[in-house]
Amino acid sequence: MDYIMDMELRNKTALVTGSTKGIGKAIAMELAKEGVHVLINGRDYDEVQSTVNEIKSEFPATSPQNAAADLVDIEQREALLEKFPNIDILVNNMGIYEIMQYEDADDEVWDKYIHTNVLAANGLTKFYLPQMLKNDFGRVIFMASEEAIMPSGKMPQYAVTKSMLLSLSKSLSKLTVGTEVTVNTVMPGPTLSENVQQIIEGIYPDEKMSFSEKEKQFMAANLPQSEIQRFIRPIEIGRLVAFICSPHASAFKGSPIRMDGGMVPTII
Repeated sequence: MDYIMDMELRNKTALVTGSTKGIGKAIAMELAKEGVHVLINGRDYDEVQSTVNEIKSEFPATSPQNAAADLVDIEQREALLEKFPNIDILVNNMGIYEIMQYEDADDEVWDKYIHTNVLAANGLTKFYLPQMLKNDFGRVIFMASEEAIMPSGKMPQYAVTKSMLLSLSKSLSKLTVGTEVTVNTVMPGPTLSENVQQIIEGIYPDEKMSFSEKEKQFMAANLPQSEIQRFIRPIEIGRLVAFICSPHASAFKGSPIRMDGGMVPTII
């Protein structure tokens, strides 16, 4: 008989930002699998509700809820906080990225990336962290990237914001000394989101090729430093995050946790 670890998360409540697709949705699904009541977030109400319905159907013992909001908009963020004032787990997953030359990133671009990738997450954390400390239990997780410690130079405006999250996480962790509250950062490597899959299919339109073959060709040509030579699956990151959210992971404090498929060539 296979041993399955009980994450001891039943009836906890988690807000996962940007959770209607990709990594965010995978995290929400894995938490729901552990009995967590997940608050699904995205800007499109109907898209959020569709994900809520999907989770409720698959995990009927849980009570997922619609937490649609544009978190960059301060008024919408405050309305969400008023609607959901009490949570146990905050996964700051929402973010934007795009390949961009440094000379093309003007002040407006930098402002957009910092507000979206850093300040929105900071605003939520600033609200929820004090109550977690009061309750002597809580989990705050920032989703970063291997770009945070190994900038490729292809998206400087993105890499800088992900590095900021590492520093913010470490600073906030200092506030949790002696408590069962943790603040950590997860750094995924290249991950097979819906958008990435569409890009790969577009690059290799040959219908006779399996996706696995297309994936191997793409990795060999574009990401030879990857040691797994495939994209990380969102569910793999979802399971990791579920564990970090659990009481079993209370010794992770201010930690930058890498799941990069061997992309980063250094020891630290």
